Amino acid sequence: MTTTAATGSDTLVRPNPARDTKNVLTRELKPVLRDPFTLIFSLLQPLVFLGLFAPLLIGGSGQPAGETLAWFVPGVLVMIVLFGTGATGSNLQYEMMTGSHERTLVAPLARSSLLVGRALKEIAPIVVQALVIVLIAWPFGFAINVPGLLIGLALLAVFGVGLGSLSYSLALATKDREWLFWGVQQSLIFPLLILSGMLLPLDDGPAWMRAVASVNPVNWVVQAERALFAGDLGDATVLWGWISALAVAAVGLVVGVRAIRRSS
Repeated sequence: MTTTAATGSDTLVRPNPARDTKNVLTRELKPVLRDPFTLIFSLLQPLVFLGLFAPLLIGGSGQPAGETLAWFVPGVLVMIVLFGTGATGSNLQYEMMTGSHERTLVAPLARSSLLVGRALKEIAPIVVQALVIVLIAWPFGFAINVPGLLIGLALLAVFGVGLGSLSYSLALATKDREWLFWGVQQSLIFPLLILSGMLLPLDDGPAWMRAVASVNPVNWVVQAERALFAGDLGDATVLWGWISALAVAAVGLVVGVRAIRRSS
């Protein structure tokens, strides 16, 4: 319900976080629905990894294809989130350079809704892309545990909201310096990827690498996804994965909301 206050003959619309978040989310989803090409194009990288990297692992491990895919596919899904939501801040940078972001700041919207609505928008592409990857891997021996799949998608969504919020925060901090945004983003993304055991196991890696991986939230999300997709819903890694995802989401939203309030 819209909250208004009468000021003479004018009607002032007061910010309502829930309503405003819904409006921002709807606004952000419309371009995706009108032009789904970007969603389809973003599947190219994970499909390349699935088509070219997975056969190498299957041939090198000597294990059945289904077992290798059970280890590899969850990592690919987390990679989708890592690369997809980690780059969303570039869209906000474009809006700031064209002036459209400044126009939204003068609208009677709760400042938190500008970030939360954008962050929630990332859930839909994550779910669609993850389902496509799972369905492609299924005929090749990848077993689908439905409860684990649903919980795993929810975990990816929470993690994606956190990463997306941090990406928007970085965009607000770097403003029109696009080179700085991509420099920081790339410098963080690849170490997080390598030190998560996402594509290659870290069991035989150096001790320092395993130590860093133990405090890498991406590593715990990857391990949780593997346990969930295997049907081990009560595994301890699932709990640690949720703790990591919720921590990233909480930090991302707090930092992001503060950044967007400072920018207004």
